[in-house]
Amino acid sequence: MPTSRILLWSGLVAAAGGAVLCVLGWYGISGERFAERQLPYLASCTVPGAALIAAGAILLVAAYALPEGPPAPRAPGTAENGSAAADGPTSEDTPPPSSDGPPLRVPGGTLAHRPDCPLVAGKPDATEAGDAALAPCPVCEPWPP
Repeated sequence: MPTSRILLWSGLVAAAGGAVLCVLGWYGISGERFAERQLPYLASCTVPGAALIAAGAILLVAAYALPEGPPAPRAPGTAENGSAAADGPTSEDTPPPSSDGPPLRVPGGTLAHRPDCPLVAGKPDATEAGDAALAPCPVCEPWPP
């Protein structure tokens, strides 16, 4: 079982347990009139319940932050889900982007990019920058400063 799945379920169980403890603490406190009789419910249910909710939230964030590991190798001509690929162009048919072309921009963008910049590579709406006053992309640096 992947670590992220263990963290996910652990976080859900911890958060649910914390919520149950908070509800039990609230129910116990609501029946007591004096503060000195409410303190045991705070100490035994509400505070640990809040701590479990916080720990569960941290585990959930950690579960989503972990990568799932390296992708499984695929056979040529198959899609990511294992089915046969569509009849469209494959990666063998399309040449890789080149930085020999003119700078590109996306509609409404303020940066100029090299054609092989990962921010515009594969985007069909990327067009030539032309004479527009654009700042250079900090990722691909299309021209020297």
